[in-house]
Amino acid sequence: MNFTPFPTLTTERLILRQQKMSDENEILVLRSDPRMLEFIDIPKTETTDDARKFIEKINNGIKENVWIQWGITLKGNDTLIGSIGFWNMDKEKSIADIGYMLHPDFQGKGIMHEAFTKAIEYGFTVMKLKSIIAGVHEKNVKSIKVLEKLGFKYLRPADDEENVVLYSLAAHQ
Repeated sequence: MNFTPFPTLTTERLILRQQKMSDENEILVLRSDPRMLEFIDIPKTETTDDARKFIEKINNGIKENVWIQWGITLKGNDTLIGSIGFWNMDKEKSIADIGYMLHPDFQGKGIMHEAFTKAIEYGFTVMKLKSIIAGVHEKNVKSIKVLEKLGFKYLRPADDEENVVLYSLAAHQ
């Protein structure tokens, strides 16, 4: 898998693009807002320097083809409102985990469903994935509803994370 040049994706309302250093304030908000961290176990971003280090880490992983993560923006407004991407890629089995977050002000408007649909399409058609796995906190009802609406099926509890359940979506052969 080669993510160079970076594959910018577009939908009816969204642009999924590479994150850049000028997104530092939005990354800081996304990764420090208690509403965002309620159901995900990630280190809280404390400063814009932490945000820049995170963006650098993400972009280095993309350059090395370890993972891919898109920043989600609305068409006509380049402000980052969320992210979605594939990581823990197993190239031999053609499986990847999908991770995602969306600022609470934009939830409930179909934005994540739209971003997910485009990312899934990329995963199955370009990356040739056979299966996509999503780990979600068992009490994150909104996220579970998005996954189920997209056709993800409950798989099992996660082995290594308490209160996290796994959902899976297989490519249609």
